[in-house]
This record gives sequence, structure tokens and C-alpha cells, in this order.
Amino acid sequence: MSSIQRTHEKPTPALLSGPMILLLASGAGLSVACLYYAQPMLGVLAEETAASVRAVGLVPTSTQLGYALGILLLAPLGDRLDRRRIILAKAAVLCVALLLAGAAPTVGVLLAASLAIGLAATLAQDIVPAAATLAPEQHRGKVVGTVMTGLLLGILLSRVVSGFVAEHFGWRTMFVAAAVSIAAFGTAAWRGLPRFQPTTHLRYGELLGSLVPLWQRHGGLRRAALAQALLAVGFSAFWSTLAVMLHGAPFHLGSSVAGAFGLAGAAGALAAPLAGRLADKRGAEWVTRLATGLVVASFALMAVGTVLPASAQLGLLAVAAIGFDLGFQATLIAHQTIVYGLEPPARSRLNAVLFVLMFAGMALGSAGGSLLFAQWGWPAVIGLSTTSALAALLVRLWPTSRRHVVESAPSRSS
Repeated sequence: MSSIQRTHEKPTPALLSGPMILLLASGAGLSVACLYYAQPMLGVLAEETAASVRAVGLVPTSTQLGYALGILLLAPLGDRLDRRRIILAKAAVLCVALLLAGAAPTVGVLLAASLAIGLAATLAQDIVPAAATLAPEQHRGKVVGTVMTGLLLGILLSRVVSGFVAEHFGWRTMFVAAAVSIAAFGTAAWRGLPRFQPTTHLRYGELLGSLVPLWQRHGGLRRAALAQALLAVGFSAFWSTLAVMLHGAPFHLGSSVAGAFGLAGAAGALAAPLAGRLADKRGAEWVTRLATGLVVASFALMAVGTVLPASAQLGLLAVAAIGFDLGFQATLIAHQTIVYGLEPPARSRLNAVLFVLMFAGMALGSAGGSLLFAQWGWPAVIGLSTTSALAALLVRLWPTSRRHVVESAPSRSS
């Protein structure tokens, strides 16, 4: 007998109202934004805490590592427990972690708080499946797309907000403001979210154990996760060192300028949903190759720009940021399309594997980028980003003998 307990939710119009969709999109954006608030503030953090560039660079690393661990250990519970309870519990923990970060007396405490922030911010990965559950089949793509747009804007606009707040009101104020925003979302979710029926009765150990057979069974999952992780290395290395680079010579710019680069990335994120339409028309594999190639070209353009005057280099950075953010987000959407088609009853766990590898890549990129910047400067960071993006393109170009979407049938382990 299958361990999947299929439910047939028939959401009422109230569940699908505009305010409900807005609540879910806002929650996804606000929660995932907590992963990135620190990045534009690293220059200010280094000055005010008298910490080294390497030590401060570990702040985003801890956050990304916490997020990867949270997806691995907590996200699969969405198949086993009521998602409403999970979302409310994570929102409460995230508030406490953000307040701890804002009051941190030392970098060590800030690193511990950052790890907790990453773990609890995985509530974004519970909100998106919740939206898919509440939406009727004929409108599911539209609803999930709207929530994902909120998530992507949260990632990119978080840098704009935190850069401005840190420069004018201090970095501690940003963490407190973030805690207030999550508390507001948690209150609204407590009042508005319905309960969700579990879809499996697998025990926790069995739930986590089923991830390994999924990895072994699906080559499409392995390729998607590896390519997205490699792209994430370059993506995170850039954003984790940009503020420190702009803070020093020859630019001497504040955190608000570093955060403003998020606007360039937001333009790319808004265009990224077009990748879904292209995947329907040309195939997700084609989109991954095109978008990954765009990331490679964008980072290579930055490498050329390192020899230009400061003013020209800033303009080139903005243009390239649009390119690689668009390529990164479009590739992610295409990879999700591939992965979700492999074994529908195990979509939450397939998604968990994809995002675990992606955020592990981000943690590696944050750490590697900070170390390279401290040792050899900005050109070394761009070299890492370009190389990792090129490796991702090679993964996508590597020939396969079978189509991923039909490579294997679902098994009883799901």
C-alpha cells in the first residue's frame, strides 16, 4: 500500500482571494529576504565590530549554510505535518533569531544568530507548496508564479532596503526591522491560513532516508542540482563581497550604493518568469543552456571590466548584474520544471534536494569569495564566479542518452 495519502482539497473562494495570494507572496519574500540583509552591510559591520574581512564574510556563509541544513532537515516535513503549524513555528523562531542578530555583542554571536536565521527562513519553502495546494489545478501555475515573484523580489530588493537602512540608521536597526516584518506576517498567517492535510505517513527518519533513493534514481535531479549549485557559487561570491569591494578604494561608496545593485538584479528577476513560457515552447533543457550561457557571459564581462576606470566599471557591474541575475533565476525555474516532472508524488523532497545543493553552493561561494577577496582582491572573486558558471554550462551541455522526464518510474519509497 502506498505511503502517500492523497488529499482532494477544494479551496473556497476565500482561500484564493487576492489578499490570501498577497499574504503568501509577501511571506515568501519577507522570509527569504532575511538571508540577504547582511550582504550590503558587511562593510559597515567590519568597521563597527573591528572584525576582519574574513570573519565578517562568514556571516552570509553561516546564513546560507543554515538555509541548506534547514531545507534538508525541515522542508521534507511539509509532506508529513500541517504546513500551517510549520509556517507559524518557523516565523516565531525567525523573529527571535533576527532580534538576537540585532543585539549581537560580538561577531561570534552574530554568526550563531545567522545560522539560526538560515534555518528558520526555510519557511519560504513551506509557503510555496502551500500556495500550490490552495490553488485549483487550472490556476495553479498563475498562483505559484505570483508567489515565486514575491520570493524573487524579496531576494533582490532586500539588498536595496538593507543598504539604505544600514547607512542611515545602522545595521542593528535593519535586523530589528526585519524581525518586526516577520512578526507581522506571522500574525496575519495565524489569522488567515487554513490547516493543511499531510500527504504521507512516513516517519521522519524514513522521510529523510527517501531522499537518497531519489538522488540515485534520477540523473535529471543530479544534473539540475549540480548545475544550480555551481551557478550559486558564483552568484553568492559576487553578492557577498560586493559591499566590501565598493566600500574600499577606488570607490569609497556606502552600503546604500551596494544595496542599490539589487535594483539591477530585480530587473532580471522580474523577467525570469518568462523562462517558464520558453520552457513550455522550447523545452526546459534548452532554457538551462541559454540562461547558463548568459551567466557565463555576464561574469566574463565583469572580468574584462576590472581593467577599466572606476566610473566605467560601475556601469559595467550594473549591466552584468542584470544579466547574471536573469540567467540564474531563469535556470532555477527551468531546473524546477525538470525536477517536478520526475516523480510528482515526491515533489517536496525533490525540491528539497535541489535547494539543498543550491544553498550549499551559496555557502561555499560566500566563504570562497571572502577568502579570495581578502587574499587577492576583486579580480579573484570574478575569476571564481566565471569559472563556476562555466562548469555549470558544461554540466548542462554534457550529452545524455535518455530524456530526464521519463528516465524512471515512481517507486514505492515516495
